[in-house]
Amino acid sequence: MSARPPASAMGFTKMHGAGNDFVVLDLRGDVPPPGPELAARLADRHFGVGCDQILTIEPPRSAGAVASYRIWNSDGSTSQQCGNGARCVAAWLMRDGTASGGRFRVDSPLTTHDVAYLGGDRYAIAMGVPEFVPARIPLAGFEQARDEYDARIDEHLRLSFGAVSMGNPHAVIEVASVADAPVSQAGPALQQSHWFPESVNVGFAEVIARDHIRLRVYERGVGETLACGSGACAAAVVLMKRGRIDRVATVSLPGGDLHIQWPADDAEVVMSGPTAFVFEGEWNA
Repeated sequence: MSARPPASAMGFTKMHGAGNDFVVLDLRGDVPPPGPELAARLADRHFGVGCDQILTIEPPRSAGAVASYRIWNSDGSTSQQCGNGARCVAAWLMRDGTASGGRFRVDSPLTTHDVAYLGGDRYAIAMGVPEFVPARIPLAGFEQARDEYDARIDEHLRLSFGAVSMGNPHAVIEVASVADAPVSQAGPALQQSHWFPESVNVGFAEVIARDHIRLRVYERGVGETLACGSGACAAAVVLMKRGRIDRVATVSLPGGDLHIQWPADDAEVVMSGPTAFVFEGEWNA
């Protein structure tokens, strides 16, 4: 006979979207959000559940949404945007019965997203209109938006990058090969530089064809991940705006493929991709 879990046990769901993995907590009801210490413990891959980020399901904040969610990085900090997380939240809400009918809306920490169920394990999320004005990213030291910025990061490193906000700040560096990209060196250097006062997610993008790029992303508060949904959107729109790729493109990340559509500069970016339920469990606090 198995032991009954303690009253303080907290249920969770482990999920991933293209390898970007999450612990999902249902906070609807009298359940407090995870503090930095608990978030770090849950995310620890040796002593906890293990994840890139924690997603908390909460009551909706807007009249048209079925629920809201918040995002907690593995270091206990919070995030405003996570495309892969948004798809996992959508799948969780569909399985839970909170959402139905194939089209619904969810409130993220930043805004409200339209969601479309595409069948199987796939969902499409409207990710908002990209913001290229430096002050809105935020990117320091520049007043006008540019296709590419050239900046000295430190006395040993100078980088050229595109910059955009997808609700969170992104720098996009085009490289000849993502396999040889200096992800572990340039990623943290750019994050810690004075150019990005709120830090930044750093993407390294390789153009394969007009409709296909490869991408690696070094995320703020996390490190390199197998996939980054907002990073895929950022890389695609930076390269689309430069005319390097078409307005519909596949972004191949180490964990899988995401599909990005950006019909026009003033349109929302739509990201579609897979979701997966890995396991359910209880955290014994």
